Amino acid sequence: MHGPASPGWLLVALCAATGAYCLLRMRSPVEEQRRAAGGEALMGFGMAAMAVPAAVFTPPAWAWPVYAAVFGAAALRALWSARRSPHHVHHLLGTAAMVYMALAMAASPGHHHEHGDSGIPLLTGALLLYFAGYVLLSGIRLMPATGTAGGSGSVGWGDRPELARACRLSMGIGMVAMLLTL
Repeated sequence: MHGPASPGWLLVALCAATGAYCLLRMRSPVEEQRRAAGGEALMGFGMAAMAVPAAVFTPPAWAWPVYAAVFGAAALRALWSARRSPHHVHHLLGTAAMVYMALAMAASPGHHHEHGDSGIPLLTGALLLYFAGYVLLSGIRLMPATGTAGGSGSVGWGDRPELARACRLSMGIGMVAMLLTL
């Protein structure tokens, strides 16, 4: 992640907290929620690691191909899962964006980016457009509906749909921020 250190650390904190919450969601008794939460935890922690300011820590040259391989494998898993659920198409795009960012960072000279010197502008723009739209749509979905009944009994932290949406919204915001610096 490039740019001032303070926003970078805020992004690290946001992504790490999101990843940690996704780990809590993996305790859900619903198998599909556990699977989705596992993929989202990987994404949150991976984004946190990528967002560490370059002035503080510059990963070794081998780290970026490892990121690309890990998220490439996650993309294949999301592609397989997308057959059953359209939600996994979003996971596929997210993991593909992580592969793209890792490859762009690996290809940049000295593995230190200056704003706008890496990535394919058209692909970066398309990913930015998708994730910005996703963030806006997710934000709208979090707005409370009028006339809904309050309280649904004892729902565990892993089974709260509004918190899962907030988690996805946070990762979408993080992805927009990371793509903007690419």
